[in-house]
Amino acid sequence: MPNLSVDYLGLKLKSPIIASSSGLTNSVDDIKELEKQGAGAIVLKSLFEEEIIKEFEHTMRKNQTSHYIYPETLEFYENQNVEDTLSAYLKLISDCKKTVDIPIIASINAITAETWPYFARSLQDAGADAIELNIFIQPSDTMSHDGDTDIYYKIIDAVKKEVTIPISIKISPYFTNITKTVTALSDTGIKGLVLFNRFYSPDIDINELTITSAPKFSSQVDYTLPLRWIGILSDRVNCDISASTGVHNSETLIKMLLAGAKTVQLASVLYKSGFSQISIMLDELMTWMNSKGFSNLEDVCGVLSQSKTENPAVYMRVQFMKHFADK
Repeated sequence: MPNLSVDYLGLKLKSPIIASSSGLTNSVDDIKELEKQGAGAIVLKSLFEEEIIKEFEHTMRKNQTSHYIYPETLEFYENQNVEDTLSAYLKLISDCKKTVDIPIIASINAITAETWPYFARSLQDAGADAIELNIFIQPSDTMSHDGDTDIYYKIIDAVKKEVTIPISIKISPYFTNITKTVTALSDTGIKGLVLFNRFYSPDIDINELTITSAPKFSSQVDYTLPLRWIGILSDRVNCDISASTGVHNSETLIKMLLAGAKTVQLASVLYKSGFSQISIMLDELMTWMNSKGFSNLEDVCGVLSQSKTENPAVYMRVQFMKHFADK
């Protein structure tokens, strides 16, 4: 029987499937079931930076003038009992560590390096095995410049000063030079990169003439963007890569591993198909590994990354005459 265990962030996982941060990773009962189905690790539902710094009202009001803290999030949390939220999050970590044997990864949705990083120490003290920082700065300001990426380094540096547990960052593909940026981020001492995050996007209702929300779940075709960049970057970065967005079946799981991902993160498919999809995908992964003669995942990871494929250009080209000639 193939060995599905894998090292990710310096942690030993029993399988390469991680339950991604979502409403499905916000209770001990759901996390127990995810472990039972074969999840190798859990990323808890994200705390938002605004929740943490709400208690620092003076600093919060000061930051409101910046381009990073959004007024609507301030308004949302104005009437929330943030202290209870933070206490509940720490209790969830502690309870999970008493209940399940797989790694528990805390998650913070961060947009500045101001004030909140002290709380990372509390996450570590509560028993978190690692911290995933979900960072996305929308490059919509016409006055913005390449220096905007500095916030990523500032956040990483601030959190590293507070904790000794592994740190990973979950990012978007929206960088002017993603290869340069991602490789530089991997040199900061982080242990992992999650490619890519999925965030709220607006849509338009043409009948009601209103702004609405785009579909919140990924689709099976969304995997091609992270697949390309994992294939390109997996041999260039100094940390592990986890694939996220569009992983809905074992075929895509296998593709991500072959491109160079150490793990994959699931959320949308768990909402759509249930937690049992994890065990189904793992069974099919073992069947495929047997058929190809792979005895462990280390032999699978990166077999078809850009540096190892016979035609590296397939990852780089964005227009192929041969592909479109007959269409």
